[in-house]
Parts: sequence; structure tokens; C-alpha cells
Amino acid sequence: MIYIDKDLSKRLERTEMLENADVVETRSRVDPGSGACWAEIGGAYAMFDDVESPITQTFGLGMFQDVDAGVLEQIEQFFQERGARVAHEVSPMADQSILKLFADRKYRPVELTAVMFQELDPAAPPRTPINPDIQTRIISEDEADIWAGVAAAAWGAEDESLRGFMLDFGKVVARTAGGLPFIAELDGAAIASGGFAIYDDVCILSGAATIPEARRRGAQSALLTARLNYAAANGCRLAMMCAHPGSQSQKNAQKNGFLIAYTRIKWQLFT
Repeated sequence: MIYIDKDLSKRLERTEMLENADVVETRSRVDPGSGACWAEIGGAYAMFDDVESPITQTFGLGMFQDVDAGVLEQIEQFFQERGARVAHEVSPMADQSILKLFADRKYRPVELTAVMFQELDPAAPPRTPINPDIQTRIISEDEADIWAGVAAAAWGAEDESLRGFMLDFGKVVARTAGGLPFIAELDGAAIASGGFAIYDDVCILSGAATIPEARRRGAQSALLTARLNYAAANGCRLAMMCAHPGSQSQKNAQKNGFLIAYTRIKWQLFT
């Protein structure tokens, strides 16, 4: 039995730290002029991908080392030197003294994230997708831009600015060293994409989306099933994913066996 405690949170937070560091390193590799970089400060990973990137923040703050005002000052300087907002996504399992530090330094909560997990059993029979007509697979190296295009069309269907961001971000995510991006196809046409990566014995599922004209046919279920089957077959003992609390993504995850470990808060500095 896995207890929802600090040890579990450390495993989940470390996995997301490694995934996002992988994205930042890939951005730096494919676009050397971007300034993308990350640094470990006070046990947390401070990530700079781009001033507008959702992963430009810290992960793991207060989980692996104690945090004091000096540590926060170092982290704040890291972001401010790059013209980025200062933000920390913090597990509720972190030492509670961090809350007073945030209050003293004029941080405010700006976002909530449900962090979910599921135990995996390599000996269990593979899961069966609900729609056998949808085929799923890991993309080949030369399909990174195609995968990014599907993600952009799906995420940016109602928001043209989001479409452009997701196209750029997806081209980076699809090329990460630890990433294994999945695509779903119907009648030979790509209809959905899903992010996936494995670090040690934990896998992380992220960024799944379906193009509007193919929704409600089981593509999300197919991608979830395929990624969990792959993870179990390759020795993963734990799967994680994140979603907005109460969202359809959270509900889909719960339908497929995920449990909510905790709700994480993003804190942003306002001066």
C-alpha cells in the first residue's frame, strides 16, 4: 500500500522536476539563443524556459531541503535577472514554515493543481481501450513536428494565441531525451496527442488533447490506456499526472484508476 505522505510527494515532485528540466535542456539545445536554463537552489529546481512558459517557475521547493529567506532571495534573483515572474508550485507536504516566508515576502496564491497517482503492476494483464478502431503508438523521431501540430490544433481550437504557443512548446517537448510522445490515429489520420516520459520507476502523463472534430470517440481513453500499458511493461511502479481540480482531465484520470494525492498551490511574488 502506498500512503499519501511526504515520501510519495517526493517521488512525484522529483519526477516532474526531472521532466521539466528535460524540457528546458531541450529548449536550450534546439534554440541556443533562447537563454533557457535551470538551476538547483535550496533543493528546488528553478526553471527558465521562456518568460511566458508555464514551466518557468520552481518545482520541489521545501521538499528536499529547508527553505529560508536567503534561499528565496537566490531564487528570486534567478528569475528577475531573466525578466520572468517569480513563481513556485509547492506541495502541501512541504514544511509549513514556507507559508510564513511567502506571506512576509508578499507572495499570493494564483493557481491550483490536482496531483494524481496510480500504482502499476507489471504482472497485471494489459488494459483494453474502449474503441478498438483508434490506434496508438509512440512517434518516430522525425514526427516531432507532426505531433506538435496535432497538439496545437487540439489545445488551440478556441484560442489562436494558445495554438501558436503549443506548436512551439510541443516541438520542444516532442524532442526531450526522456520523452516518449504518443499519438492516436483513426483511419490513418492523427487525431490526438499525449505527452509521456519515464524517470526511474515513475512515469508522468501530460498534455493529452484531441482535435475538435474527433472528440468523444475514445481517443483520450486510448492514449491513457496505451501509456499505462507501456509503463507497466517497462518496469514502472508508479504513474502520475496533473490536472486542474474538478476538470474533465481529472475525471478521466479517476475513471482510469488514478487517485488524487494532493492539491498543489502555485505562489507568485507581487512587489
